[in-house]
Amino acid sequence: MKATPDLAHAAAIDLVFASPRRLPKPASLRGRVVVLDVAFAAEGIGSGFEKITGKFLHGLGPRLARWVDHHDHERHAQFRGDARFVLHTKAEHGACPEIITPQMVQETGPVDTIVAHFDLDGLYSAAKWLLGGVEPYPGADADARAVDTRTGEVGPIGALVDKALRAHYEDTVLLIKIVRWLVAGRPRGAEQEAIAAAAADFDAMAAEAAALARAYVVEDGVALVRVPANPRPFDKTELLLLGQQRATIAVVIDGQTLNIAAGFESGLDFVTLLGLGGGMPTRVSVPASRLDDTLVKLRGALRQRG
Repeated sequence: MKATPDLAHAAAIDLVFASPRRLPKPASLRGRVVVLDVAFAAEGIGSGFEKITGKFLHGLGPRLARWVDHHDHERHAQFRGDARFVLHTKAEHGACPEIITPQMVQETGPVDTIVAHFDLDGLYSAAKWLLGGVEPYPGADADARAVDTRTGEVGPIGALVDKALRAHYEDTVLLIKIVRWLVAGRPRGAEQEAIAAAAADFDAMAAEAAALARAYVVEDGVALVRVPANPRPFDKTELLLLGQQRATIAVVIDGQTLNIAAGFESGLDFVTLLGLGGGMPTRVSVPASRLDDTLVKLRGALRQRG
């Protein structure tokens, strides 16, 4: 028999959203902390593991109750002897929520703060943790996997949340509303209306991505586009996906950053190819100053694949 989630306790847990390179200050986090779907910082752009992830871990110390993640990183081996770390690769688990189980939540014990990645995968992980390791709705884990890998069909609930987040991923208030809405059973009302309104904004961003995609240039299996200065709001994921319709690898030059993506099942590993140390094998970012060298390596990898 499944234990009934303690919704009153769940409502008392702080929700904090982060990314591998934008972690909160440990002193700002209350009590015991669980970290969900936040990758270790890679070495390929800016400061690496020691200055970001390592510093964060040192600041938390014994207050870290659990760290659950599914992004590749060369430092995973360093934590295999620490039961608090449940670390997998993207190939092992396409999404983070499927790793979380009722047994894991129970063994971890009470926590005061959840730090989660600010994408759908992270929010669904937080909701599942708050529900004691139970999906917020049947098929939620599958939706998270489909969204995070961009493969397979996404259900209507997942599609709604995905659009809302892609348009407003920096809106912390919206992120909290989404998690609380999922935990509460997706009731009709102000939270659902706010999510629907945010999702509607995505359509304009997708249209702008489609306009930018017309400038893609394809050569030797790589589709390349440069985003003009001061563009109108657009969805970068959509732009990369449109590039992948034209070639195996899509490259978007946006300011000082190269954004590189390929299909989840392509077999390509940009983390290893570009010496990044960690991240998602089929979607990475590197400094734009590495453009020429990166293109040589990408095209070389495609030639080796035949």
